[in-house]
Amino acid sequence: MIDASLQFVGLQEDTSVYELLSGQFSNRYFIISHAGTRRLMAFPEVVGYDSYLSMLPPTVAALRHLFPQGQGGDVDILTILRGGLNYPLEEACHRNGIRVRDIHFVSCERIIEDHVITGLEIKYEKLRVKKDCTLVIGDIIATGDTLRLCLDQVIDRFRRRGGSIRKIIFFTIGGTRAIDLMEQKTAEIRAVFPEFEGFECFFYEGIFSVYENAGATGINVPDIDFGWKGGIVSPDFRRYVMEHPYSILEKCIIYDGGARRYEIPVHFHEALEYWEGIWGRADRIDPVKLVGEKLGYDRPLSYAEWLKVTRFQDLMDETLKKLWADETELLEKAGALSLENIATQRIQAINSILKQYE
Repeated sequence: MIDASLQFVGLQEDTSVYELLSGQFSNRYFIISHAGTRRLMAFPEVVGYDSYLSMLPPTVAALRHLFPQGQGGDVDILTILRGGLNYPLEEACHRNGIRVRDIHFVSCERIIEDHVITGLEIKYEKLRVKKDCTLVIGDIIATGDTLRLCLDQVIDRFRRRGGSIRKIIFFTIGGTRAIDLMEQKTAEIRAVFPEFEGFECFFYEGIFSVYENAGATGINVPDIDFGWKGGIVSPDFRRYVMEHPYSILEKCIIYDGGARRYEIPVHFHEALEYWEGIWGRADRIDPVKLVGEKLGYDRPLSYAEWLKVTRFQDLMDETLKKLWADETELLEKAGALSLENIATQRIQAINSILKQYE
């Protein structure tokens, strides 16, 4: 569990901006929430260029929060292939008057055998080293192993070639391990580049956790699938899920980003495999345990307890009481859910869409 609380810091047009507060942080961590990313992360049907477009407004808003209009400055973009291509960093910089001096590339791929990550491999890099560089990066962070390997590579190259890094602005659909990693890396980078100011990290919709086991369904993938338990999810996204309650039963809040954008049939086959697994073992899955696992708590909580679990205790928002009541009702009624019927509906819907891509 993250030892911090969420504070609302303002609206940038139609994007909510929250900051995570803790006296233990060396860096700044934000959560941004927008209608586009709420839909993206609740429904695997949002694919291709639409997934890119859904991320553009909150990315523009986040940069505007850091760089008020007319104070853009210069940045470099580091793209971690292939998931990093999903993030609309160059266009967001352009819309904010931020000059992109260079775009760097590092290709880091997971080696997966039987749904188990057995290693990572960097296959390609293009880095143009310079001094006093502000890097903007976008990528999914689950365990953080990919980012760790890529940062080690970049820092080593900059050090060896006489460059330096001043700041890293990071955008992620990511998990709690990102914070531990960035705190650790800040100390390591400052040992190499003493002028390093740290990370400013923006999480879309929430700071999620990764499954440590197969979960209540018995089919979630450890260290890959995201959940809510132990994380901090924006109240905006929690409200959206309450308005679309079956979305909380999805495999995770985001499927593999690269496949979702560039290998769409692969993405839908992954979603289909999950729902077929739910259908095949529906009579063995406890729906109350499943819903509790998805909400991040396994029993009805008092309002005060819920505020602590969600890390909303510093949010001055009276509408949170209704959100708490809606989540409590969903948990209390979970026993009546027919997982077989829900899975049947999702399988039919996904198969119908999949035909358009095969």
